[in-house]
Amino acid sequence: MKISIAIRKFLEYCDTERNYSQKTVETYRIALGQFFDYLSEGYSEEPDTSEVLTADIRPFLGHLHDMGRHRSTLRLKISAVKSFFKYCFRMQIIQSNPARQVRIPKADKHLPSCLQESECREMLSGFDPQSPCYARDKALCELLYSSGLRISEALAINVGDISFSSRTLRVVGKGNKQREVPIGEVAIIALTDYLAIRPNLLTNPAEKALFLSARGERLGSVAAYRIVHRAMAGSDAKQKSPHVLRHSFATHLLDNGADIKSVSEMLGHSSLSTTQVYTHLSVEHLKSAYKSAHPKA
Repeated sequence: MKISIAIRKFLEYCDTERNYSQKTVETYRIALGQFFDYLSEGYSEEPDTSEVLTADIRPFLGHLHDMGRHRSTLRLKISAVKSFFKYCFRMQIIQSNPARQVRIPKADKHLPSCLQESECREMLSGFDPQSPCYARDKALCELLYSSGLRISEALAINVGDISFSSRTLRVVGKGNKQREVPIGEVAIIALTDYLAIRPNLLTNPAEKALFLSARGERLGSVAAYRIVHRAMAGSDAKQKSPHVLRHSFATHLLDNGADIKSVSEMLGHSSLSTTQVYTHLSVEHLKSAYKSAHPKA
């Protein structure tokens, strides 16, 4: 089978059978398109999938590196290639998997940006009540910090996804996986205040989105980013984005004794190893507090 046909079948499989998000499918499409272009330079005509060797795949990393791609991008691209060949082997398009021995580069080790608890309190109390969208902006930020949501998850919420009686929220995360997360009391109050004025933004009675734009449509990611960035303007965080509130949520839970498994479930992580970065961040905070407070630190 020609590799272009195999790639098309793989992307259809990811979209229809695995039900991957459109963002993931598009990421795979771009990565495999680049891999196809790279292979085409080394073959006089389009190769059959079975003709591709491990020795053809490994230099692809060097090719990407020479193009100035960051290590995180290299990891993503080669992961797409490995997933593709794993699929081809499983579907018996090829008799052996040439990508099996190709190693994914290790991720750069860095700690995520995080707000101090005092900075969160200051940020969440700093909204201007005179602003026409005050209640919406405050509710969005309170919910992001209270429940540790990704911004895409928060913007996808419909009004019916919230249970005020149980103080929980139904969230659709990566891979279309559903989970229930708790909502803090302060966030519940902010959401209640916002829902009271939400009809003022509503232009289409059939619109189910929780967070609405000034035009009455589902709030977009760019507008949401600006809301959070503006709210965090007074903080010392290197990054001022919605994801910083998610990092802060996880770190503050661990700082105050929450077990890592519970935090991992609330974040929607598929593996505890993904959550462990926050334990390192928590330790760094402890070291910082120790050095600033202990007389012989």
